Amino acid sequence: MLFNSLAFLVFLPAAFILYWSLQGSRRIQNMLILVSSYIFYGWWDYRFLSLLAFSTLADFFIGLALEKKKTEGVRKEFLILSLLLNLGILGFFKYYNFFLESWIEAWESLGVNFNIPSLNIILPIGISFYTFQTLSYTIDIYREKIKASKNLINFAAFVSFFPQLVAGPIERAANLLPQFSRKKTFNPEQAIQGINLILWGLFKKMVIADTCAIYADSIFNNYESYNSGTLILGAVYFSFQIYADFSGYTDIAIGVAKLFGFDLMRNFNYPYFSRNIGEFWRRWHISLSTWFRDYVYIPLGGSRGSQWYRIRNVAIVFLLSGFWHGANWTFIIWGAIHALLFIPLLITKTNRKYLQTEGDNKVFPSLRDFSKILGTFSLVTFTWIFFRSESVSAALEYINRIFVSPKFDVEYLPVERFSIELLILLAIFTGVEWFHRNYKHPFRGKFRWLKITAVIIALLTLGVYSDYQEFIYFQF
Repeated sequence: MLFNSLAFLVFLPAAFILYWSLQGSRRIQNMLILVSSYIFYGWWDYRFLSLLAFSTLADFFIGLALEKKKTEGVRKEFLILSLLLNLGILGFFKYYNFFLESWIEAWESLGVNFNIPSLNIILPIGISFYTFQTLSYTIDIYREKIKASKNLINFAAFVSFFPQLVAGPIERAANLLPQFSRKKTFNPEQAIQGINLILWGLFKKMVIADTCAIYADSIFNNYESYNSGTLILGAVYFSFQIYADFSGYTDIAIGVAKLFGFDLMRNFNYPYFSRNIGEFWRRWHISLSTWFRDYVYIPLGGSRGSQWYRIRNVAIVFLLSGFWHGANWTFIIWGAIHALLFIPLLITKTNRKYLQTEGDNKVFPSLRDFSKILGTFSLVTFTWIFFRSESVSAALEYINRIFVSPKFDVEYLPVERFSIELLILLAIFTGVEWFHRNYKHPFRGKFRWLKITAVIIALLTLGVYSDYQEFIYFQF
């Protein structure tokens, strides 16, 4: 089920009314959350509910065993079992054909031919997200950071919680799981915050992302026909598309969770206002970057040890992050480029330079900060070319054409692919985010109802005609 579908427009109010009509019965409320979540997920393909249920049951009982067993060797065996089960399922559904095809191509380059058929495997939506969520649960129990859940209903609701099930944020058990054990009392202020976030998220998805998608798709799908100006514009459109699409989903997810009395972690913090790549990764897909930090980077040694080990650890994290996004060499190269951009900051010890939010109260950025923001955005936009392209060769050709056809003349840009109105809309959107960057949504301060009215009008006039219903990160 999609957040921007008519089905969800019926589903959400019905679940909301039923949930709060059961106020005072926490167990039944959690059962309703669980049933609602399975209906939400099964709406896409009910066959994969069994996969979700298996992952839930496996980690629930492994978690109990990890807490019960005291022998380190036995506990490690249960942790390895969880890793094998979760990563094995993820690897089969997401990476089987990729590894098979890469293996065959490697042998063919040596003159050896294999005739091994690939499998027609459907990638279950959300599998990368809920797999990492359950993995963090068993790892944290093994590290004795949390206690195992004794309530199967609560744990199953935690794994399948429908607002963030298919595209995050990737929640930690320490934050989300205890919320299923707390008594819920309807909080009107929290509900209003949730509605504001839902409204802003829908605007970002249906107005900004989906409009940009029309132009980005047209340019990327026909890049051989255009000059550098058009291709640069296509990359910029995709930058706004993927940000508005994914952060829009997150806003809706956090907003829906608030309607039911839950607080999810923040996943985006205005990443395109970052002043270097290090700051960008502290602001973009925060739940994933912190997951890799806590469960890969730090166990590898983190920033301890020699310079070489620190560089190695960073490279591994970025390559794995790229691979997490999809079974294609384009994602791995995307991760590798970000590693190459990050490593100089690590060497010069400037990767954590902008931990503090100095300058966030300024009306306008300084000229120095503006140049850094523009430079970081340009680098990130360049890497998105690999992320968006169907193959490495297509990405390289796209980039090559930017440099071999250095023209930017409106007459070379087909009218249906070049929109002054869209550029104005993106400029206004960027300005609104800049002036509200200290808040989670722009419906704060002066002219609140005017801003809400403008967003609703935009949704009714532009958003309802969107043909791009799916969210980009559903494919991951």
